[in-house]
Amino acid sequence: MNFKFEASRVFFTSDTHFNHTNIISYCKRPFSDIHEMNETIIANWNNVIGPDDIVFHLGDFGLGGAEEWNRILSRLNGKIYLILGNHDLNNIRQGVTDVFEYVAMSMCIQIGKKKIYLNHFPYLCFEGGYHNDVWQLFGHVHTRASNSGIDAERLRYLYPTQLDVGVDNNNFTPLSFTEVRAKILKQIENSNK
Repeated sequence: MNFKFEASRVFFTSDTHFNHTNIISYCKRPFSDIHEMNETIIANWNNVIGPDDIVFHLGDFGLGGAEEWNRILSRLNGKIYLILGNHDLNNIRQGVTDVFEYVAMSMCIQIGKKKIYLNHFPYLCFEGGYHNDVWQLFGHVHTRASNSGIDAERLRYLYPTQLDVGVDNNNFTPLSFTEVRAKILKQIENSNK
């Protein structure tokens, strides 16, 4: 199924890990506790996302049951499409999936004429990847702008049309389609040098 969306209203993020205490030390996040982390990510989210905007969350939303998830979701702007991450498979509970616009393991969307695969994990092979005509957005790897992190070495094999939209790589803030486009075009340009 191919979903079409208007570019000006679309945002992407991943790996918020709401209520996940261990993620702070594991990923060296600059927060003293989960309250500070949750509040910062919620504030950053709502500073860029309006009530009618569309947010594709590419997995690892948070820990806890329906009560914890609903408490966070009730505070977030936008219409949220959830691509399930490895942590979501264990933590998503009844009474939560219906809060999202759509929940899936992966999605293929179209914005203008651009086809974009949305997955929690980066893929080494995907249709259109060899020719720079199709993008793939992902999370999971918790990279940073400095290309550090546990998966940094493996990420050098990715195409320039693939982008980590996780919060660790993007100042704990969702990216607009325009920002994603600019980052991918820069990666393509740098790969041609």
